[in-house]
Amino acid sequence: MKLAIAHEMLVKLGGAERVIKTLSDQYPKAPIYTLFHDKKRTDDWFRDQKIHPSTLQKWYKLGIRPKYLLSGMGKAVEQWDFSHYDVVISSSSAFMHGIKTGKNTKHICYCHSPMRYAWDYVHEYTENFSPFLKFLIAQKMNRIRQWDFLSASRPDILIANSHHVKKRIQKYWRRDAEVIYPPVDVKRFTPTKHHEGYFLIVSALSPFKRLDLAIRTFNKINRKLIIIGEGSQKAYLKSIAKLNIEFLGYKDDHTIRDYLENCRALIFPGEEDFGITPVEAMAAGKPVLAYGVGGVTESVVSGVSGEFFTRPAPESLEDGLARLLANENRYDLHKIRSIAEDFDKEVFVKKMEKIIN
Repeated sequence: MKLAIAHEMLVKLGGAERVIKTLSDQYPKAPIYTLFHDKKRTDDWFRDQKIHPSTLQKWYKLGIRPKYLLSGMGKAVEQWDFSHYDVVISSSSAFMHGIKTGKNTKHICYCHSPMRYAWDYVHEYTENFSPFLKFLIAQKMNRIRQWDFLSASRPDILIANSHHVKKRIQKYWRRDAEVIYPPVDVKRFTPTKHHEGYFLIVSALSPFKRLDLAIRTFNKINRKLIIIGEGSQKAYLKSIAKLNIEFLGYKDDHTIRDYLENCRALIFPGEEDFGITPVEAMAAGKPVLAYGVGGVTESVVSGVSGEFFTRPAPESLEDGLARLLANENRYDLHKIRSIAEDFDKEVFVKKMEKIIN
């Protein structure tokens, strides 16, 4: 069977790239097609794979950021010829579901989400723009939504990374999807009751991750919080943080594993389509405090492997943390670990293999 993989952008290493890494390890001869490729930032995982970037790569190499190339992405993903493959697996957060395949090629789309900035968050993305710029963006987004809806009919099989995303696929694309959770390397972690007293966040430092909620809460209660990650909000978040909050920047997988195994609990303040880091924390036997919306409600079990807070506000997060600390002695690390094992990458591989075969 001749197989290819198509992934939105290979410009960083994150949760979506872990899906591609797992598939690529399973099918090492499969080339990877992508809109943009940053070899330097992704070689740790994809050094030996054959990568085919799109026609937009030349602009990316000139330093133009992907968000300024949105209008060309739909056409770019349609230009590849997959006619000599039996199966193409696309990993889509915005455009990759729109690849074109012939009648003899099966297209399996693993959907992380229908494009959020075109459907859910269009007003949030433009709230600080002038009325004229909002008008122009609205016109462009209308065209993108039309393309998105029509191209959603192209995959032969749709897979959602959570029931949360499955509902969004039904709402915006009017299609059904099977749910297969993303792969988590559970065996990489050793569950332990021991902790070094700090709470931990592992996240991109961007507005929609809502790290400001956690920082304002920990400023108030003066407990130690360690934040691992990089992003556009780094300077702002550091400016509002007190001395009990430490920013470590980017860390490799080995270092993140050590911090997860030695933390008191993981703090997860934003809404995610799934959320791999909470499952990794549970694999280390650690409880999770999460905002009770989105895919994380499908992995964290309240009162067993952590707690939820219900409103995106510091006082709600503080209330959730108080409940987590009150229940701390009742959490059983073996029960927490057993929940994480339901999301192990072997489960993902077996389910994907069944569909591909």
